[in-house]
Amino acid sequence: MIANPGSLSIIGFYEELSLADSPRYRIIDTHQHVFWQGRDDTAHIEDMDAHQIDLAWILTSEAPDYQAQPATRGAFALNPLHMSPDGMHPGLVFSDLLKARQNYPGRYLLGYCPDPMLPAAADLFEAAVAMYDVRICGEWKFRLPFDDPRCLELFKAAGRAGAPVVLHLDVPYLPDEQGLPIYQPHWFGGTIENLERALIACPQTNFIGHAPGFWREISGDAAREPRQYPKGPIVPGGRLHGLFEKYPNLFADLSANSGLTAIKRDPAQGMEFLTRFADRLLFGRDNYGGDLLEYLKTLSLPAKVAAAIFRENAIRLVNPDQSRSRA
Repeated sequence: MIANPGSLSIIGFYEELSLADSPRYRIIDTHQHVFWQGRDDTAHIEDMDAHQIDLAWILTSEAPDYQAQPATRGAFALNPLHMSPDGMHPGLVFSDLLKARQNYPGRYLLGYCPDPMLPAAADLFEAAVAMYDVRICGEWKFRLPFDDPRCLELFKAAGRAGAPVVLHLDVPYLPDEQGLPIYQPHWFGGTIENLERALIACPQTNFIGHAPGFWREISGDAAREPRQYPKGPIVPGGRLHGLFEKYPNLFADLSANSGLTAIKRDPAQGMEFLTRFADRLLFGRDNYGGDLLEYLKTLSLPAKVAAAIFRENAIRLVNPDQSRSRA
């Protein structure tokens, strides 16, 4: 087992993790963006280096017209270069990813996800694989149910290309204190049932779950929980457990507040989840900094579990040393 790093410096933790099997990649960040949060690609590489992250999957997060909003509050997160005169912004776009990879070869694998509402969405993704060596379909973040036929066609194209699909799930309704459903205008993907139907419809496609609507389902009281980021003990019966057991094409990244909160809210149950599903979980940040790293280094993770989460599952899904478009 990796020794309890509570008494170790962060450098000591990284050294122990790295020496376990002398890997080429110590840590792979499987959920990241560039040219956002007020930082360019150089600042992002500096942040990766500060946390000894060797490789990152960088993802688009496009905002099509039907879900675009004026860039006012939160505009600091966006690249001003892409602001339109009417105040609208297209989100985190593919051209920025290409620029980052060109500036820092060997540090990034590219993701791309076109709007499924476009008639040529699947063709666009396949073209991106062939022309630009896109390796991941993501981030999928659209105001459509996962099992919409247009989404399924895009997911099947990703499966044919051997590209995992990174899904953002935010539910359309949350219960209030009385249990009445309250509409959430910024929903994406639908519900856990929509996700399950997509898993069934696309068995050859690997899916990576992410975001509050996904991680709330770690607990059996998700349907009664009014908070977007639930806290407190994990109740038995969480539907994520059953989905992982039933569908070998389901994975998850631990990124953002949602992933970290889910495994931290009930430390004992979180540790059990990490070890039980170690072959399906991926390290990811979806931001800068080391909050997730700091928490994981306080756990006595078995060496094989740590290696799987930090890099081996990512390599199994997307081999950094094999180009799909040139294979």
